[in-house]
Amino acid sequence: MSDQITKAEFEVMDVLWTKSPLAAADIAERLSKQNSWSLKTVKTLLRRLVDKGAARYKPDGRRFLYAPVVSREDYAQSMTGKLADQLFNGRAAPLVAHLAEGRGLTPDDIRDLEALIKELKRERS
Repeated sequence: MSDQITKAEFEVMDVLWTKSPLAAADIAERLSKQNSWSLKTVKTLLRRLVDKGAARYKPDGRRFLYAPVVSREDYAQSMTGKLADQLFNGRAAPLVAHLAEGRGLTPDDIRDLEALIKELKRERS
């Protein structure tokens, strides 16, 4: 994927990550609960996502069906890495600390982080 996706493009990708392939009209219908975008707006966002390499399409009769090229997990990993690089010299610990201070950690979050750290230690031993 060549460029970061915008918030609006992310909303379209979120639909595609949930179910794909979908036609532009189907995506617009699913998004209509959240916003008042026209079909033309959704098609513009889809074109941008295709241009960025985040989505692809294939002809289906007189319409096109769209699907993600990048998974939600790969996108999240890429964006998290970029954020860590830009703000924390690529280090994960300060990023996690910053998130913990700003948003707080629930007991479940702490338990999950502890389990992750134990797993990482085992893998590296």
